[in-house]
Amino acid sequence: FSFLLLVFLSHAKAAQKQTNFILVMADDQGWGQTGYYKHPVLKTPNLDEMASKGLRFDRFYAGGPVCSPTRATVLTGRTHDRTGVFDHGYALRKQEKTLPQAMKKAGYATGHFGKWHLNGLRGPGVPILPDDPSGPEAFGFDHWLSVTNFFDLNPVMSRQGKFEDFKGDSSEIIVEEALKFMDKQVKADKPFFCVIWYGTPHSPWMALEKDLQEFDQLEGNSRAHYAELRAMDRSIGTLRAGLRKMNVDKDTLVWFTSDNGGLPKINPTTTGGLRDFKGSLYEGGIRVPAIIEWPKKINKFRRTNYPAGAVDVFPTIAEIAGLPDSSMRQPQDGQSLVQLLQKEIGPRNKPLIFRSRARMAIIDNDWKIISQPRGDRRKIELFNLAEDPSESNDLFEPHHDQVTRLRKTLLAARTSIDRSVQGKDYPEGKVLPQPPRIFWTEVPAYEKYFKAWKSRPEYQSRLKKIK
Repeated sequence: FSFLLLVFLSHAKAAQKQTNFILVMADDQGWGQTGYYKHPVLKTPNLDEMASKGLRFDRFYAGGPVCSPTRATVLTGRTHDRTGVFDHGYALRKQEKTLPQAMKKAGYATGHFGKWHLNGLRGPGVPILPDDPSGPEAFGFDHWLSVTNFFDLNPVMSRQGKFEDFKGDSSEIIVEEALKFMDKQVKADKPFFCVIWYGTPHSPWMALEKDLQEFDQLEGNSRAHYAELRAMDRSIGTLRAGLRKMNVDKDTLVWFTSDNGGLPKINPTTTGGLRDFKGSLYEGGIRVPAIIEWPKKINKFRRTNYPAGAVDVFPTIAEIAGLPDSSMRQPQDGQSLVQLLQKEIGPRNKPLIFRSRARMAIIDNDWKIISQPRGDRRKIELFNLAEDPSESNDLFEPHHDQVTRLRKTLLAARTSIDRSVQGKDYPEGKVLPQPPRIFWTEVPAYEKYFKAWKSRPEYQSRLKKIK
């Protein structure tokens, strides 16, 4: 009887095993910069293998056209202007409810590794101060090895406020450190929620010699840019192998994407033929690579043209993890993709909304409307993305049925976002004081590091202005 009871309990425990979650995000990787999209020079065998065994999104959108906004959207499920992160370098409002906070309450160990960029500090990434009021810990991360912004070779990082120097490629470093965190949780039989935010392939481009050698045919920044991506892909392989070694790969959902579209002035091009680049609301600025790998639920390759985005991350994980609705600040702009993980589900019910730098865009399945300032007026454009993914044929006419319909959606979204910006979503009914958006060189606590950091190539452009 005791033996049978033991077997029953062990099966019950296995049945109740919680899913682990890993969110991986590149920094400035364009939609076209993967091997599976047949890039002319970049090979990404690990991303390709991940895509071949999971769900590949061919129409996945960042939260905004630049970095900090998308990070805010991932953590909140909300269009970034609602959260006070209007552009790169703005601090996320503490009045927001975040995914790591909810996961922590649900019993998960929470870890952040890499770029943060939600604490109001601009300039190349520096280690986050131990008393930073808007660092990862303030938003639900118990464990963190992080920097304020982009970071490169041989970075100096902050492990929960303690500065540490590292040697090697930044992508490989944070994956190795993240795996140590995961291994500790696995041994403690505790589920984990882990965020890995790369600094690659953001400028300044610095790569290992072995990776540079693969791109000898390229020149200058393009060579180092692609070499960084080569190392990042290798770190994806390390991550997947590490999960298999810990025997948690089947129960772990890994979600890979990028924070915004690709960069201009990089050859070969970064956006796979899409219009424009990072900073733009055209497809090249917001459409990004994305893959979900989850062997327990996705056991064969699928690709989807379903329009989805960073705004869907929180609601999707919330449904899988059984988080209460109260864990999310309303209004939510995303929707759960759980049904899509198993099969195609038809048209999207909730349009994707973008607002950035006084511009707006609405993507509603095949149709996209863009509204941008033009002097004291607005320029409105309409595109059918199914027929014209490169947005080369503007279909705007004042009385076009889709223009009439989507302008109503756009105006309603603008009104709703304006209320959020004013703090009407919060119990206080207003926005509480926020950290200023400044360069870290303006923070007195960093001054004692200036002399030592002046020799670091990633800081030279900023510190040479300091006497």
